Amino acid sequence: MERKPFAMFFNGSPRKNWNTAKVLQSAMQGAEAAGAETELVNLYELKFFGCKSCFACKIKNSKTDGVCAIRDDLRPVLERARKADVLVLGTPVYYSYPTGVMRSFMERLMFPVGTYLYENGKHITLRSKVIPTAMIFTMNCPEDYMKKIGYPPILEENTKVMADIFGYSETLYVCNTYQFSDYSRYDFNLFREEDKRRYRDEHFEIDLQNAFDLGKRLTEKAEA
Repeated sequence: MERKPFAMFFNGSPRKNWNTAKVLQSAMQGAEAAGAETELVNLYELKFFGCKSCFACKIKNSKTDGVCAIRDDLRPVLERARKADVLVLGTPVYYSYPTGVMRSFMERLMFPVGTYLYENGKHITLRSKVIPTAMIFTMNCPEDYMKKIGYPPILEENTKVMADIFGYSETLYVCNTYQFSDYSRYDFNLFREEDKRRYRDEHFEIDLQNAFDLGKRLTEKAEA
């Protein structure tokens, strides 16, 4: 029997059923529509740290084979990720950057696969094929304001590193998200709840469709 492509999705939000999670779930459905076996990992459920700079993955004749040597809750997840054909990382944007949990995960995911070796001007990585990947960024600010304050150059540095390590990566932005389930409980005057709700009602289905298309496209690319 032909092996199905394996696509892993990582939620870097503390919420398991809000904007980031829902967008990731839609991307998973797209991957499944393209024939993939899928898994969603909620990173906030795990106890782990970022890279500890032990360099076990960089020792000559290292036996780590591209998997971080630290043994904690993240280790079995990284072992499965090493076998994945598609990787999609979703995170809210906190003060211009992915969440701390997501950044710690990215360090542990990518550093063991990358090397300090170059050949003919190209970075050598410990992968035998291109792994299609994507970064999904969800945020409270509208798209025009996101561009005005310079988010894309900052956030897409993460996508560029993913592309360098795994061979291919895309970025999906989900802007102007509906932040609270009950706005009356919170102190704010930067925006109006009515405007946020209307934007969500008009645009969130489009965001979900874009995520679905992304998951499907990456899986089809992996199969090709």
